[in-house]
Amino acid sequence: MKVVIAGGGGAGCFAALLLARAGHEVTVVEREDRGPAPDVETAAARAFRPTAPQIVQPHIIMARCRELLAQHLPDVYRELLAAGVTEAPLATQMPASLPDRGPRPGDERLTQLLARRSTVDWVLLRAVAAEPGVTFRPGVRVTGLISSPAPAGRPPHVTGVRTNAGELTAGLVVDATGRRSVLDTWLAGIGAPPTAVRNAECGLAYYSRHYRLRPGLAAGDLPGSPFQRLVMALDEFLAGLWPGDSGTMQLGVVPLAADHRFRAVKDPRIFTRVLESVPAYREWLAVLDPVTGVFPMGGLHNTLRRLVVDGTPRVTGLHAIGDTVCTTNPTLARGLALAMTAAADLAAVIAAHGSDPYAQALALDDLVTAHVEPFYAEQATVDSARLAQMRHLIFGDPPPVAPRAAGNRVTYGQVRAAMPFDPAAFRAFWKVMGMVATPEEAYTDADVVARTQAVLRERGEAPPVPGPAREQLSAMLLADPA
Repeated sequence: MKVVIAGGGGAGCFAALLLARAGHEVTVVEREDRGPAPDVETAAARAFRPTAPQIVQPHIIMARCRELLAQHLPDVYRELLAAGVTEAPLATQMPASLPDRGPRPGDERLTQLLARRSTVDWVLLRAVAAEPGVTFRPGVRVTGLISSPAPAGRPPHVTGVRTNAGELTAGLVVDATGRRSVLDTWLAGIGAPPTAVRNAECGLAYYSRHYRLRPGLAAGDLPGSPFQRLVMALDEFLAGLWPGDSGTMQLGVVPLAADHRFRAVKDPRIFTRVLESVPAYREWLAVLDPVTGVFPMGGLHNTLRRLVVDGTPRVTGLHAIGDTVCTTNPTLARGLALAMTAAADLAAVIAAHGSDPYAQALALDDLVTAHVEPFYAEQATVDSARLAQMRHLIFGDPPPVAPRAAGNRVTYGQVRAAMPFDPAAFRAFWKVMGMVATPEEAYTDADVVARTQAVLRERGEAPPVPGPAREQLSAMLLADPA
């Protein structure tokens, strides 16, 4: 079957490789005029694009994505490791406070890969360029859909795309254009109703900078493990350190988007001063050299798009994957895992229902319900609570209402508070983070519930980590640090 994929980012490349290796003839059209850079560091230097600001923000390849790569694209997995991407087994994320740090069955599934997003994209673009069944067309933008007349009682059927370089016919079109997708405009052009989109506020702005460990440092010279993600929810902002490939690390400052004081953090000197106000990050900055400026990003929402509404597909012959279907707050780093999950689900659905586009649409929507929606819903809940707390502390809004206690389940916040002190809660946290288990599966597990509640009875729920005092923070953000 001829397949046209709109979008050559992570989701589009994952899908192109899987579908081409299943015997389909795949054309990827990418609006940016770009191809693989000559090497990893050149790819990093060229990574920033206004149309995809998330590429230069911190990334981690979470457990679900790593597992699917190893299963379905083992050569790509090997190339990632050859490019400097590092495997981080679960033990590397264990805090010193965890009383039992011994291995347990299933821990191998919770390994992460540490990488800059630019390195992931570099490896994927090289793989796509070398794949015999894929034609990659940079600088080509989809402007609309081609469809055939809809039979009575059936939705329109997509038969190709219109582009700025001419028409492309296809047995299947895949929208992998991401969070800026204009899919509903395309649908309106063929007389199809719009998709159903749910939104939940993210409410945050992102400022990050890339660093590299200074050469010649031994493990004993470092303030902690170079493989451990370190994220702190402070009173007035969130801060984080995310290890990458080839000795790189990314640090981030994530405030409320409405807190305009933090616009000054775009200045590298102020960015550094804010992070140095937190001892853990000050220690890391002492062994890191910056290799970029500060990258800002804002305007994000948690979104979930459905192409099947009330049991009926909006169209047939067209599917959407990746950020076109779901975007979530980047602080939990699930974007690549959602993209790879969607690509694997798409390939499986086409293999099972290749001759029935209507059945394809229904089956893929079922998999969105099973594999995507639970993580969207959890993110929306987590963000709502975090934003309410920050608005209370910063702007004096009413305090957030604590969720009702339930005897047979726990919440993300409760598991996060307990996980540094209990092995069951620790693994439950990383199963959900890594998308190896759904929130419902982890938070209703009887052992996890009992162990988490026992820790909370002993220690209480952890409040936000106090950051710098209000006056100190405001002075950092307003004063010239020169």
